[in-house]
Amino acid sequence: MKKFLRVLGILGMVVIALAVWKREELMRLNAVNTLFSEDKIVHNFSHMADLFLYQEIAAKPVLSPLPSGPDMALPADWTDWIERRSVTGVVILNQGQIVHESYYKGTGKDDARISWSVAKSYLSALFGIILDQGKIDSLDDPVVKYAPELKGGAYDSATIRNVLQMSSGVTFDEDYLDFWSDINKMGRILALGGSMDGFAAGLTETFADPGQEWKYVSIDTHVLGMVLRGATGRSVPDLLGEFIMAPMGTYGTPHYLTDGNGVAFVLGGLNLTTRDYARMGEMFRNDGAFNGQQIIPAAWVAESTAPSAKTKQGRLRYGYQWWSPWQNEPGEFLARGVYGQYVYVNKAAGIVIAVNSADRAFREEGASDDSIDMFQRLAQLVREGKS
Repeated sequence: MKKFLRVLGILGMVVIALAVWKREELMRLNAVNTLFSEDKIVHNFSHMADLFLYQEIAAKPVLSPLPSGPDMALPADWTDWIERRSVTGVVILNQGQIVHESYYKGTGKDDARISWSVAKSYLSALFGIILDQGKIDSLDDPVVKYAPELKGGAYDSATIRNVLQMSSGVTFDEDYLDFWSDINKMGRILALGGSMDGFAAGLTETFADPGQEWKYVSIDTHVLGMVLRGATGRSVPDLLGEFIMAPMGTYGTPHYLTDGNGVAFVLGGLNLTTRDYARMGEMFRNDGAFNGQQIIPAAWVAESTAPSAKTKQGRLRYGYQWWSPWQNEPGEFLARGVYGQYVYVNKAAGIVIAVNSADRAFREEGASDDSIDMFQRLAQLVREGKS
């Protein structure tokens, strides 16, 4: 019995030692497992840097804040929509002026909110700059030209354009509600300090030849980040900071979540204030110019936001990491992230809408349509002069 107790005691000490040694990794793993819990999701989405590894993005403070315009008249069901979609922050711009700004569920204008897949559109913008600089020869180059660690895997035959359009043909399970899905495995790799590059290089299965079929797989965006790093020899936070964030200025301290190697979680780990998301939309409304400076090449703004991927008939189509309504008018497009993150642009109406949410019902049928309907109704009110 004494021997058994001694063994038990030693095992207990080993467990305690392991818990202390791996304390941070275990805390991050717990954060992944409880990230979307009903009682924590709102707080978590504003405090991601407390839960995961991250890297700040060098940026200058905003020197020219967005001007305020007359308050916009809102639809009668506005409050119902806010509650239904668990909205935490909204900024609406009309011709570059703030005509509505509101925050909910205890959040505020200074909160750095997680972008989720809105970050993909930021990476697309950065691609336009690097391509224009000549550091990438062509969108029809194979991704392995710039990310040779992907040779021999699922991305071996994919071009940059294929991946920008989410048409890589790579098999990747995006089900956020399945614990064993690829997207959730990737989240645990992030939490435990693993390698995102290694995860991407380890993918071997495809469901179609590159360019033949559109399917939204977030790992495609990580591969785009690998291409940018390979083409420039620099990290994505450094590139985004120098070429986009510094010229625009930011209200807070932007940051990316990272893996254990300091590689940015480019497919969804960007954190900014809601006002900053709105300013990004305003830059795209103005063909890549902001405060009198051309930041994104105008030709890239037009090309990247145009629906070019082989999406099936439905509410939305896809371009280069940007969405557009199927029956859209020219200059109507949006960035979109899980749990209700949006940057909506309607150039004809002169309107930009940035929304952050903690919508746990975002996967339910009609949830995305509900928000897009609201954005289009707001644009119509502006066009009718009722704002």
